[in-house]
Amino acid sequence: MDKKKYLITSALPYINGQPHLGHMVGCLLPADVYARFMRLSGADVLYVCGTDEHGTTSEVGALKAGMDVEDYCDKYHKIHQDIYKAFNLSFDYFGRTSSEQNKEITYRIYKELDKNGFIEEKTIKQIFSVDDNQFLADRYITGTCPYCGYDKARGDQCENCTKVLEPTELINARSTISGSTHLEVRETKHLFLKLTALQDDLAKWLAPKEFSWPDLVYSIAQKWLKEGLQPRCITRDLKWGFPVPKEGYENKVFYVWFDAPIGYIGITKQWSDEKPTERNWEDWWLHPENVYYAEFMGKDNVPYHTITFPATLMGTGENWTKVDYLKGMSYLTFNGGKFSKSEHRGIFADDAINEFPADYWRYWLMANAPESSDSSFNFENFASTINKDLNDVLGNFINRVLKMTVSNFGQTIPQGGEDTPEEKSLYAKIDELKADYTSYMQKLEFRKAMTTLRELWVEGNNYIARNEPWKVLKTDKEKGALILRTAINLIRLYALLMAPIMPETSQKILKLINVDEKMMWPEHCACDELTHLKAGHMFNPPELLFTKISPERVQELAIKYKEVEV
Repeated sequence: MDKKKYLITSALPYINGQPHLGHMVGCLLPADVYARFMRLSGADVLYVCGTDEHGTTSEVGALKAGMDVEDYCDKYHKIHQDIYKAFNLSFDYFGRTSSEQNKEITYRIYKELDKNGFIEEKTIKQIFSVDDNQFLADRYITGTCPYCGYDKARGDQCENCTKVLEPTELINARSTISGSTHLEVRETKHLFLKLTALQDDLAKWLAPKEFSWPDLVYSIAQKWLKEGLQPRCITRDLKWGFPVPKEGYENKVFYVWFDAPIGYIGITKQWSDEKPTERNWEDWWLHPENVYYAEFMGKDNVPYHTITFPATLMGTGENWTKVDYLKGMSYLTFNGGKFSKSEHRGIFADDAINEFPADYWRYWLMANAPESSDSSFNFENFASTINKDLNDVLGNFINRVLKMTVSNFGQTIPQGGEDTPEEKSLYAKIDELKADYTSYMQKLEFRKAMTTLRELWVEGNNYIARNEPWKVLKTDKEKGALILRTAINLIRLYALLMAPIMPETSQKILKLINVDEKMMWPEHCACDELTHLKAGHMFNPPELLFTKISPERVQELAIKYKEVEV
């Protein structure tokens, strides 16, 4: 990864509703952790995201809420912004796919595709609801998936088996608007992206990624190619969206899955509500030789980002930046089942932040990230992880070291003692673990990174346990001073290493030990890092960083969020 710029995007969350923990760990939080890590490493980073606002999800949501669709999108855009701010997601800009900037770039890309012969008009058969007096596009129609039998499949994709569908394939179809089954198949004209004509180019582009992309992601892309690509409809019979700039299409808009990925580019151009042209978006999107592009998303979004979106960019003939690494996540379930806001089942992000600090959630989610297979959340496991890892291992180490120092030397790092084989052994072990941790973060192997971070914390506890400063201080004050001074430097190192995962706690720890310096990823050897703070450095009185979660609280939360029934 020797490119100068790092472009990072999270899959754009649908505007309707509110994100739950699965959304957070599926695309948002891992991207944030990587962005924070790369910034600390000194890289030029652009991390953008935004609400995906077009399509039937918005229209259906607004209809149910009794709101104008634009007002509905305004309301939920603000809700998303507030939730992500509470989780400390460090977007450089959080925009919207409905922006004028995205409209401009969507039209630009469409016109180039059309000019190059990759757009075709086809007359198709589509579901028409007699009772609703309209064609039912995508999520306006629900039914049973013909491939897996899931009875709540949408008209564009089955979220259970991830198979991309056409509305006419659904069994026992019904209108999402009214529930009506009085449906007819009628003919209508639409525009299609000729994926068939781009298949060979896609295959050549994907081939080198077999050994660099996660198996989950590469296998999904190859499955699509092996099954043979088909032309993909890019227009819909809707009112909410970008109008199609073609005669005869006055009552149609672009399909949300056409303009939504383009939204990454549009949001980069949008950049700021106050200064919409401040950032030079072309540096990021039209000079791929200078950019390393990482995308983060759940596995259900992978086909669109490995096939449809790259094909869209290729068809323009322009040298657009395309994804270098795609981090696809499996699903996080709630005690083995699905999250459901309507059934008040599971933890949604707005509820989560009211129950515990953001860093509790950030730590647990990254430690249990569903990287290669699905993970399941339950409160017992959550409490056990927070209690053992954060409270017993990290928090206890920091608290006992600072308390011991205060009781023997006051709020000042003590002087005295020379390195012994114990310290040299510690340096070697910390160097080894720090190198592994850095490597895992660079490779986006988050669960391995979290395991290694915990090992780093454990090593600090082991150092204290082996050397027993509470005993040493009674007979050899200087040796005791050396042990505590080394341990306080470990605390500083921990704060730096955990900053991408738990930014708030990292800042609290640095404030506790009175460290006010520009944060950079610790690249020096441990012999330097663990002697960075010198004797005489003042620190603040120790305080508890974490609170244990009691069994009673676990049971209370399990009942409240319907993990168990009363």
